Amino acid sequence: MTILLSFLAFTGLVAGLTWYLTHKDDHGTSDGFFLAGRRLGPVVIAGSLLLTNLSAEQLVGLNGAVFKDGLHLMVWEVVTVVTIVLLALFFLPRFLRSGVTTVPQFLEERFGHTCRALTTIIFLVAYAAILLPIILYAGAQGLMAIIDLAGLTGIEDKTILLWLTVWLIGLLGSVYALFGGLRSVAVSDTLNGIGLLIGGMLITYFGLKAVGGDGGVLAGLDAIREGQPERLNSIGGPKQTVPFTTIFTGAFMIMAFYWCTNQQIIQRSLGAKDLAAGQKGVLLCGALKLLGPIYLVLPGLIAYQLYVVQGGSPEIPNDKSYGQLVNDVLPVGLVGFFAAVVVGAILSSFNSALNSTTTLFSLGIYKAMIKPDASEAQVVRSSKFFGWIIAITAMTLAPLLAGQDSIFNYMQKMNAIYFIPILAIVVVGMLSKRIPGIAANTALIAGLVLLIVGYFIPFGTNAEDKPYYLSGGLMHDFHYVGTVFAIIVALMLVIGLIKPRPEPWVHVHSGDVDIKPWKYAMPVGIALLVAVVTIYAVFADFSVL
Repeated sequence: MTILLSFLAFTGLVAGLTWYLTHKDDHGTSDGFFLAGRRLGPVVIAGSLLLTNLSAEQLVGLNGAVFKDGLHLMVWEVVTVVTIVLLALFFLPRFLRSGVTTVPQFLEERFGHTCRALTTIIFLVAYAAILLPIILYAGAQGLMAIIDLAGLTGIEDKTILLWLTVWLIGLLGSVYALFGGLRSVAVSDTLNGIGLLIGGMLITYFGLKAVGGDGGVLAGLDAIREGQPERLNSIGGPKQTVPFTTIFTGAFMIMAFYWCTNQQIIQRSLGAKDLAAGQKGVLLCGALKLLGPIYLVLPGLIAYQLYVVQGGSPEIPNDKSYGQLVNDVLPVGLVGFFAAVVVGAILSSFNSALNSTTTLFSLGIYKAMIKPDASEAQVVRSSKFFGWIIAITAMTLAPLLAGQDSIFNYMQKMNAIYFIPILAIVVVGMLSKRIPGIAANTALIAGLVLLIVGYFIPFGTNAEDKPYYLSGGLMHDFHYVGTVFAIIVALMLVIGLIKPRPEPWVHVHSGDVDIKPWKYAMPVGIALLVAVVTIYAVFADFSVL
């Protein structure tokens, strides 16, 4: 009962404050609904970016991956700061100069209508079939591991309980996204973000105390250092999940897309009141990400120490290790609070992705292709109608993901299918003046085909008589992703040489947003990059290469 009461109390507090702070907002126009009226400040942008990223696939998935494979997986938290700096200094100024609401809008300005239509469709299919189901599945699994839902509900069948949990989370998230618009999403993100940081730190604190016994937190750190020295290496070996060399190829490309051109993420920064506010918010998020290993990596090591090193290797699935840790180390009165925080994180990622999906549909399909003369009210209504279709699709697909060895690794692999082609054409579009639209359209299709073929079409069998794929067989998955990126960039450059644009593209300032940069953006960005290198150097042991 204590767990349930604390869960309901925190969840109700966030919902009530979000309604109070946003119920008078403009939800009837596209700027008001999709970009919060372009008036988001640095703190809200940072909080929303952080919590949109920090969902159950991070809390449960990344800690589970670390439980299995060690510290080198901090790459997804530490190196990602490099791409956040790129967003602040390179990508965001160019997006805000165009005054766009979506990434496909920018691509239409640069490459034409066909390119916008293709990228919009790719985003919509990927979000509905990959991103949203992963968020819901990982969230449901995390919640079921933290709270004894079977005991509370009396439902013993795990499959039925999974379906019901997925649909409950999906319906709650849909209400936030489809009735409140971007600002309600951003405000609830920020409130939940505070709870998540507190809760995540508490798990680490109590976990280290459990490992250290009477010696406390410092003794816990010493025990981990002594108990698993080979796993405390920031450098991934050739046979590990993220080998060190892949940081400079596909792994970095995946992070760059996610933080710099992923509609779900950058929509928060596109709602900034000006470039300076956007850069402050993005860089603040980067600084907070440097704390990520404390609650997204260290708990995985703590769980390994408790259950494998000290506990004698019990059979705990990777993605259930975090939930087990929460139940074992967190005081009963705080379990409900943390469950509410986890639900908030799940809802944040889900409603953010759903809000971005409806934005892409209403502005990229409905307004641009179906009903060009649609009023602002009709555009918003179309987004809500389509949002429910996508939400129901995602809630139906999510439980079908049951059985994945690591939901986090599955997510990174599947996301690369659409991440890489879109990132390539955005980068080439921003850096070139003469590359034509036909080059971007060809690159999109070629990239999708190469990645799908490399992932799913076997080219014979290996020595163990198992299917042999280009990705994971010929080379590591992330090296394959990086190779595809290079191929489609080269393809665009070749087409540009053969058939360049008649006139060079001119990037015109729309006037929607003041694009005067924050004067400290560059030094703060450099400081963050130095911090990344320092953290890696402290834990580096290159002998594994």
